[in-house]
Amino acid sequence: MSESRIVYPYIPNSVPEVKAQMLKEVGASNITELYSEIPEHLKIQRKMNLPEPILDEYSLRRHVEGLLDRNQNCKNYLSFLGAGCAQHFVPAVCDEINGRGEFLTAYVGESYADHGKWQALFEYASLMGELLDMDILSCPLYDGSAAVGTALRMAARVRGRGQVLLPRSMSPDTLSIVKNYLQGIGAPQVAIEMINFDTETGLLDLDDLRSKISDNTAAVLIENPSYLGFIETQAEEIGTIARDAGADLIVQTDPISLGALAPPAHYGADFACGDFQPLGMHMQCGGGQGGFVAAHDDMKYIAEFKDLMFGLTETVKDGEWGFGEVLYDRTSYGSREKGKEYTGTTTGLLAITAGVYLSLMGPKGMEEVSQTIMQKSQYTALRISQIPGLRLAFSTPFFKEFVVNFDDTNTSVGEVNRRLLEHKIFGGKDVSAEFPELGQSALYCVTEIMTQKDIDSLVQALTASTQ
Repeated sequence: MSESRIVYPYIPNSVPEVKAQMLKEVGASNITELYSEIPEHLKIQRKMNLPEPILDEYSLRRHVEGLLDRNQNCKNYLSFLGAGCAQHFVPAVCDEINGRGEFLTAYVGESYADHGKWQALFEYASLMGELLDMDILSCPLYDGSAAVGTALRMAARVRGRGQVLLPRSMSPDTLSIVKNYLQGIGAPQVAIEMINFDTETGLLDLDDLRSKISDNTAAVLIENPSYLGFIETQAEEIGTIARDAGADLIVQTDPISLGALAPPAHYGADFACGDFQPLGMHMQCGGGQGGFVAAHDDMKYIAEFKDLMFGLTETVKDGEWGFGEVLYDRTSYGSREKGKEYTGTTTGLLAITAGVYLSLMGPKGMEEVSQTIMQKSQYTALRISQIPGLRLAFSTPFFKEFVVNFDDTNTSVGEVNRRLLEHKIFGGKDVSAEFPELGQSALYCVTEIMTQKDIDSLVQALTASTQ
């Protein structure tokens, strides 16, 4: 069969007769005319080295499944990886609700017509607001890193200043995204200054913070819990330093930790942000994430939210309420080219899932799961620290992640992780290159799904892999 006669059943409009009709409608004699504006030297002038097409669905499915079967996954392996995306328990009701057609297939919808979806998103925002003890929550963002970038831009606009201070212990991936956000179209010109941390405790260096904060500082950001796992026990003092300089305190937090830890609002945060992946989301290859930004009920902050907000409003019938969009004109949808910041498709389906998770768990459930995570992570860290040659990198309390140092084993983290794979275990994330001052170190994550048998298996495998 010639290439021109191939019909790809999974590619729309690939039937030759349909393609010919489409070309006729646009006045082109062949497909190459559609790319006439591309210079010839940029075009590939040879046949591409691609496999022969698979034309039936069954064979294609078997081929793709065969490729996927080469992967090592968290169903067959124990995973102690975290660093922004960790394996948590997902109640069956979360998948049941987000798989319903009215949620799964609906896109956006008008607030005055699509009441079910807008009520679900309103409930998500209300539940997250209660968890964070903050009043205002916008439409869900792409992920936690995007939320950090947005919060920093908002603070820069609120304060009208050109500098933000970030902890040098923060996630390098988040830092990379923040740099892009602060240099983006429509962003104020904002300089980034990094604040050192104590390599013994992990805590922010307050002297370095005081020396770098100024009347040009819009915001101070901390992660709590941090990327390296420890809890920033100086958070309240950091907030005081920020306020004294007229700057905002932005706290990136893990929402599942708030069943045990005080929410950022209780120690002076002006913004709370993060990723709600732990709240009923499966780990995915590049998905399963969703960002949130929360603030207090203060119009100077509310006016700077770039995304839609879900609120209650009166209807034409006395005493009746419906769901509507709050201050629509402040968004780029309403202000168009005058928008302070732009937005696009968000993670609304996952936000509904997070709302289901929070409503199912309730305050007591969140407290129990948070305490379970803390207890299991502390137990795991204690067991690992008893292995000859291994030690915890920091002395500060932590929530679910902690850094393990391997310097005294004369073995690299990379080699240890390769050996752990032989035991069907994904070891901690190697942070040796990201933080060379910590030596050969790995970031381990322990969540509520780990049993004592799982932890014992890790300890035994680590012992065998480092001796």
